[in-house]
Amino acid sequence: MSETPVTPVGPSLTVRLVMKPLTKILNPLVAAFAGRRHFPMAAQIHHVGRRTGKPYVTSVGARAHDGVVLIPLTFGNRSDWVRNVSAAGECRVRVNGADYHAVAPQFVTFGQAAPLLRPSFRFLERFVFRLLGIQQFMRLQLTN
Repeated sequence: MSETPVTPVGPSLTVRLVMKPLTKILNPLVAAFAGRRHFPMAAQIHHVGRRTGKPYVTSVGARAHDGVVLIPLTFGNRSDWVRNVSAAGECRVRVNGADYHAVAPQFVTFGQAAPLLRPSFRFLERFVFRLLGIQQFMRLQLTN
């Protein structure tokens, strides 16, 4: 990550009102399928707690394309997994049935992510990102 301070970005009003209440129901379902080959939108992020040093696995939406993984930050850049990956500078990612080591996390805006969005995500997915008010993505470089 760059050494410049990151402006805190939280979830949009739509996410807070619609998605947040559903997370207790959806998270176990998504976690069961995340990272598998035939469930391409969901991935698993394997990261280490920045304070505890404990390993964690978090299910996220993500796509890998041309050596980069792009993760829409539905709940903003202040969630624990985002802060853990940012602090460590690396994580393991399981997406579409493949495992990768990912490094150099960067926060990018919707506009900055645009060149990667079109080849990585379908039109409907990109539309939902806009509908949910997603403002930022985490971009990670894949090393294997």
